Amino acid sequence: MLEIPLRAGTRCLSRVSRSFSSSASKSQLELVHQVWKPQADRPPLVSSGCKPIIFMHGLFGSKQNNRSISKLLASQLNTDIFTIDLRNHGDSPHSDHHNYASMADDVEAFIHKFELDKPVLMGHSMGAKTAMTVALRSPDLVSSVIAVDNGPVRASLGSEFAKYIEGMKEIERAGVTKQAEADSILQRYEESLPIRQFLLTNLVRPKGENTLKWRVPVSTLGEALSNMADFPYGESDELKYTGPSLFIRGTRSNYVRDKSLPLIKQFFPNSQIRDVEAGHWVTSENPEGFRKGTKT
Repeated sequence: MLEIPLRAGTRCLSRVSRSFSSSASKSQLELVHQVWKPQADRPPLVSSGCKPIIFMHGLFGSKQNNRSISKLLASQLNTDIFTIDLRNHGDSPHSDHHNYASMADDVEAFIHKFELDKPVLMGHSMGAKTAMTVALRSPDLVSSVIAVDNGPVRASLGSEFAKYIEGMKEIERAGVTKQAEADSILQRYEESLPIRQFLLTNLVRPKGENTLKWRVPVSTLGEALSNMADFPYGESDELKYTGPSLFIRGTRSNYVRDKSLPLIKQFFPNSQIRDVEAGHWVTSENPEGFRKGTKT
């Protein structure tokens, strides 16, 4: 079993007074977040935790996507879970720069701001690569990593993401006033209703306006798709994160293929792989399988 450092004992405090050995982050963006705490009247399902968890969503996602599973995991692991909106997503600020180095800057700044004592970094897809980037370049800030359906690889994104961008741009041009109108347009780009509903969580009605608008900068994210397929480090880099790491992959997904396992071991020598019956959207397709996969 993966030994994520969740120490038995009293409930942890996620803020502590301490100095960090890593240098302060360069990021000037303040990420919007929500904190999920254990339920006081329910015993934890595993040993009590003393490391907070930072949970990071994937491309086009937000902290809202991880509400249910975070609430459950907070009690299961008996620790605070910080769900964050990464830059250009949810309620966090927008920036023309959207790559893993800049997102890692933001997360490191978040850790410093809230004085989190070596949190567990957990992320899905884009969030997983962000977590890996932080762990490799600032290992002293992190106690462990849980990467969901992505690895430290440079590989092309599925063609569906470019289609999503085109569909979102068409909705933008159409000036729709109802979600149903947007969904009708998006059907030409994505057949799956759950995926369309996921994308449409980004469509909001600004106060005082009739037209629905995307809360994410569609053009910026479209230009950044190649960055999302990239990873800051390659086989020739000697960086390693030697803390415990867990890679959860969907059995029906191609994002973490067997051929990438040696590279995972190169960067994360103390890592384990766990398979969950799901496609790429592991946490929403099989939340119970994901929850069981995170048990220590």
